[in-house]
Amino acid sequence: GSDSFLRQGLADAQVPGFDVRRSGACYDISVNRNHLLALSFAGIALVFAAQAQTPPPATPQVKPVPGTPAAGLEITDPNKVIITIGNEKVTAAQYDEMINALPAQYQKQARGAQKRQIAEQMMQVKVLSMEAEKRGIEKQAVVKQQLLFNRENILAGALYTEMMKSIKVEDAAVQEYYNGHKQEFESAKASHILIRFKGSAVPLRPGAKELTEDEALAKAQDIKKQLAGGADFATLAKAESDDTGSGVKGGDLGMFKHGQMVGTFENAAFALTVGQVSEPVKTQFGYHIIKVEEKQSKPFEEAKAEISEKLRPELAKKEIEEMRKKAGIVYDESFFGPVPAAPVK
Repeated sequence: GSDSFLRQGLADAQVPGFDVRRSGACYDISVNRNHLLALSFAGIALVFAAQAQTPPPATPQVKPVPGTPAAGLEITDPNKVIITIGNEKVTAAQYDEMINALPAQYQKQARGAQKRQIAEQMMQVKVLSMEAEKRGIEKQAVVKQQLLFNRENILAGALYTEMMKSIKVEDAAVQEYYNGHKQEFESAKASHILIRFKGSAVPLRPGAKELTEDEALAKAQDIKKQLAGGADFATLAKAESDDTGSGVKGGDLGMFKHGQMVGTFENAAFALTVGQVSEPVKTQFGYHIIKVEEKQSKPFEEAKAEISEKLRPELAKKEIEEMRKKAGIVYDESFFGPVPAAPVK
């Protein structure tokens, strides 16, 4: 967006305690080959990637026949054999079980237009897996350890998912979090006029003079005086702001929350009252004249669900720590070394 240089990226949330990667899965197909087929999620992802690169052919419009199910919603006998591989047979119900084991983002495609490609990919993996068993590859020490690790990793991930569903977040904990973090639920709508100086990452406008910091500050102060004298903020922003993206909109930056803007800018904006115009605020981009148009604060009832989701991972982490303690894990320090010192906060 036009204000992208002000907004700060937020790191992706990570599962606390351990890393369960869902790019692949390995199943013990020796237990019941009809029910558990080895799935190659990475291979299936490649099918989707290839499909995304190739535009689908034009599909003629076909009017549904009254009394028949809509396309993609065909009713299939769950006991119907839909795949045969050697002496093994896969029914519609068994295929559905396999699709349920895929990552959620693939399940819709696997039941829709791409189910043929996915089935072919799964059968390719199945053929290779069967051949590996014939050759006794699963008995190799490294492969046995990889199978064991993958099994444990999948179980750990499944347990974590169950924990996240079942963890009870107490109302008192939600209220306490809200009371102590109210700024997380505040947002502001503001406009600004930016006067850049030499060294700013913001491009110099065509025909504009390169200003020193002192010159930029003097210009920003002059704009502030004009505004105090009754000049229109939007008109000055269009004429003077070096943030041309927001300038054409009268300096409008839209709504933003804490943590989404450069710190100095954010602190100044949230300190203003609605309608108030700031003194020049310096950031690495230049000097800003900020005007707050609106402020909002999400009430507790609207924030409850969001807070509960935020607290679940921390509660799950505590449960995992309790499990670790009960497991009685002991490390040989002569082999692994001492426990690392906690990082200084």
